Amino acid sequence: MTESKMDLDGISVPTEKLQTGEIDESLYSRQLYVLGHEAMKRMGASHVLVAGLRGLGVEIAKNIALAGVKSLTLFDPEPLATSDLSSQFFAHEKDVGKPRAALTVPRVAELNAYTPVSEHPGKSLTDDLQALKKYQVVVLTGASLHDQISIGEFCHEHGIFVVVADIFGLFGTIFTDFGKDFAIADPTGETAVTGIIAGIDDDGLVSALDETRHGLEDGDFVTFTELEGMDKLNGAEPRKITVKGPYTFSIGDVSGLGQYKRGGLYTQVKMPKIIHFQSFKEQLTKPELLMSDFAKFDRPQQLHYGVQALHGFAKNHKGQLPQPHSDEDASEVLKYAQTLASEGEDKVEIDEKLLRELSYQARGDLAPMAAFFGGLAAQEVLKSVSGKFHPIVQWLYFDSLESLPTSTKRSEELCKPTGSRYDGQVAVFGTEFQEKIANTSEFLVGAGAIGCEMLKNWAMIGFATGPKGSIKVADMDQIEKSNLNRQFLFRPKDVGKLKSSCAAEAVQDMNPQLKGKIAIYPDRVGPDTEHIFNEQFWGNLDGVTNALDNVDARQYVDRRCVFFRKPLLDSGTLGTKGNTQVVLPMLTESYSSSQDPPEQSFPQCTLRSFPNKIDHTIAWAKEKFHQYFVGPPETVNLYLTQPNYIEQTLKQQGNEIPTLESIRDYLVTDKPSNARDCLEWARKQFESEYNNAIQQLLYNFPKDSTTSSGAPFWSGPKRAPDPLRFDPNNETHMSFIVAAAHLHAFNYGIDLGKGDFVQQASQVMSDMMIPDFKPSSSVKIQADENEPDPNAPSAGSNFDDSGALEKLVNQIPSAKSFPSGFSLVPVEFEKDDDSNHHIDFITAASNLRAMNYSIQEADRHKTKFIAGKIIPAIATTTALVTGLVVLELYKIIDGKDDIEQYKNGFVNLALPFFGFSEPIASPKGKYQGKKGEVTIDKLWDRFEVEDIPLKDFLAHFADMGLDIQMLSSGVSLLYASFYPPGKLKDRLPLKMSELVATVSKKPIPEHQKNVIFEMTVEDQNEEDVEVPYVMVKMK
Repeated sequence: MTESKMDLDGISVPTEKLQTGEIDESLYSRQLYVLGHEAMKRMGASHVLVAGLRGLGVEIAKNIALAGVKSLTLFDPEPLATSDLSSQFFAHEKDVGKPRAALTVPRVAELNAYTPVSEHPGKSLTDDLQALKKYQVVVLTGASLHDQISIGEFCHEHGIFVVVADIFGLFGTIFTDFGKDFAIADPTGETAVTGIIAGIDDDGLVSALDETRHGLEDGDFVTFTELEGMDKLNGAEPRKITVKGPYTFSIGDVSGLGQYKRGGLYTQVKMPKIIHFQSFKEQLTKPELLMSDFAKFDRPQQLHYGVQALHGFAKNHKGQLPQPHSDEDASEVLKYAQTLASEGEDKVEIDEKLLRELSYQARGDLAPMAAFFGGLAAQEVLKSVSGKFHPIVQWLYFDSLESLPTSTKRSEELCKPTGSRYDGQVAVFGTEFQEKIANTSEFLVGAGAIGCEMLKNWAMIGFATGPKGSIKVADMDQIEKSNLNRQFLFRPKDVGKLKSSCAAEAVQDMNPQLKGKIAIYPDRVGPDTEHIFNEQFWGNLDGVTNALDNVDARQYVDRRCVFFRKPLLDSGTLGTKGNTQVVLPMLTESYSSSQDPPEQSFPQCTLRSFPNKIDHTIAWAKEKFHQYFVGPPETVNLYLTQPNYIEQTLKQQGNEIPTLESIRDYLVTDKPSNARDCLEWARKQFESEYNNAIQQLLYNFPKDSTTSSGAPFWSGPKRAPDPLRFDPNNETHMSFIVAAAHLHAFNYGIDLGKGDFVQQASQVMSDMMIPDFKPSSSVKIQADENEPDPNAPSAGSNFDDSGALEKLVNQIPSAKSFPSGFSLVPVEFEKDDDSNHHIDFITAASNLRAMNYSIQEADRHKTKFIAGKIIPAIATTTALVTGLVVLELYKIIDGKDDIEQYKNGFVNLALPFFGFSEPIASPKGKYQGKKGEVTIDKLWDRFEVEDIPLKDFLAHFADMGLDIQMLSSGVSLLYASFYPPGKLKDRLPLKMSELVATVSKKPIPEHQKNVIFEMTVEDQNEEDVEVPYVMVKMK
């Protein structure tokens, strides 16, 4: 039966997937690594209602639609107002007056073909509460307190989950109620910890092997396998542990379980957690509050009363919230709040200034606040229907009052509505600050997930829409299908197009005032494009925002920002975790000032001979991928194209024999002519890796061998392997053959046809005769990473080794004997193309290796994650993080120079956890100058001089009290105090630019407007002091 398809917005979607709920991994791949298959299947069976479709509601709906649920229903019969355009990114000016839901439904529906979107009928949800029974979750935004209570009570009684969220300018709140007995399957989402056991004593104290941190916490549960001597623990019910130290934990009473002998693995087990939620009405009087900012611990309770006071005000004023910056309305709200606080059990002291600010901003509708709470609320919805991650219990309040401008005025007159699309923002900041926002020039590096969300926020706030405003966007990547799940500015029809241009087009459609304000750069920002992103480019910027997903690129942009003294806003996400950092010239440290821990690597002897976990076998399989399909074809091509390759290149490598053998094998011995040859080659590799190599290993180290101390060799992290016998009926065995044959054929440009290749492979396998293997006593195997590798090439060249090289060279046809243009095609690893056999090969190769060593195998999904180094991602975290970044952008636009007003953020939506801290100040230093002690900023300061002769350069710094000992530029040492006079005679008259060009023998590029010099100096105390670099400005 053929699979029928529907065409949705230019992409074919299998209808069977829509009907059966099968997960489309090509679309959801990055999100799957956050939530997992089971959680996503539960989401795919859920019906969600989102009510209220101003900025916050549409943000929640967008994130839920991208995540994928069974159905999403929207409700908001109210007409769109001009002020809604401050944050309602799916609405246009021509839509003003239309019902919000009717215009929003088709635009949200475009986001995900697997999530049907419809409109909930009626004028009020409370008119027919019974209609809510068809939903698993109801989300309320912009609802009255009366509706929140009545809907909350009905849903609590009928087991319907409720999320209530609202924003009021720079204030926001969220409430959750997931029922009386809500079960969380996985509270943290972290990978279950596993480890090797060194010992278990009679008191139940478990020690991890080689003082490896066990990574467990008090109250965790573990199971055991492969224990010898305590066999009853193997596969027994999970045991609750008590942490005794970083390397030990207790499992309690172990009497009657025998005496521990050796071996064993422990594995953490995620136990379900039950939470009893109260209804909205109950929680209104006795709220359980989650802290969002520990520096504002006294605010949540005050804001709890303050938001109720806003509802009370609206009830008495025909549903209208207080006027922007109205002192009269604020006094009424304050009185309401004080009355509520006095009636509460906890006598909360109300901060009048705080409550007045809440009233002033009540009508405020800020896109970054909608992004923050929209990401947060959508994640809570996903938690409720999936049982994955810990929900908010039950209230959270957040504010960003530090974002209020101090460089411009605010008043009732300046904050009043004027019929502008920015009225929701002007209500908070006033018109003067809106003008500042519009006349800013910013560089956005990256137009992926964070970049899309950033541009959306900028479009909504009117960023760079003024006469002096401009946005420059750099991204060289093209849109892939897997991007569509979280890079919401892109649609299926955009796949294959440039991200930067599509993103720019999309936000100009959102806000036409951006037309002509966005410049596109389809280039990578790096050292090789400094002629494009030159001094003039950087000089015209007010600031830079990073939207990058790799550390090297972020560090490069950071270094350029430090050099050009531009503020930088950096952010990143990893699944449900996100972080933001503010880098301010002359104030804070930079992104590069702190570093992430180095990427995990494994000892080569572990990968080659002693794997003990699936990560090892996957790393080994990826190495084999390179050794088979990448390295040798590249080497062959060098041999074919470079004259005298053997004589010139191999002499420098000291690794001649393996390289020559590789060229011979790929041009003679293993050079295939057809599909059968490719299959036979694959079968030989199977035998070599999974049988012969294991037999040789066991020959060198038999299973009963011992170490020099008498301990069993195969113990602890060393798992004794078993050879594999090829079985054509084993799916993994045949997967390896099929994938390896396809990739070998790709190297040679051989078409394997469209027939039943598996059937053909089975036939070839049955026809092949594989010779028996006999281990050799001459083969040496490294037994421990601390021992020298017996197979490492010796220092120097072995070019004349006993004629072996000459014999090999004679076996290789000359390059001229091949047809003109003949070359092999190296494989370029691509993890996201499911048809190219790359991940298929690595999965099969890794799992066969795991079978050798009795290691738990990994499915294709997990293998792809590890081998492809995939960064898990979900739209909710991205939305929230960009909201936080824009709240900091407001401060930079305002020109705040008080470091205490800025916030670096770290969030983990899974827990949930919110951490905010002031940026760390840049490091300072001192030196003794001729006029006394001089303080310098070690990061941001520099010396700037004109392009003067070296002798004047030395005199200039001597006048400052700094005696230059050595001077360099790049790798060239230009001056040293110990140089003989004869050497200095020619250099002292040269201008600094001439000096660099002369010594380095490289001319300075024309686009370069300055040259950097590093110097070591002594100050007036004759002490070596660390000083900034010197920038010599070119004419």
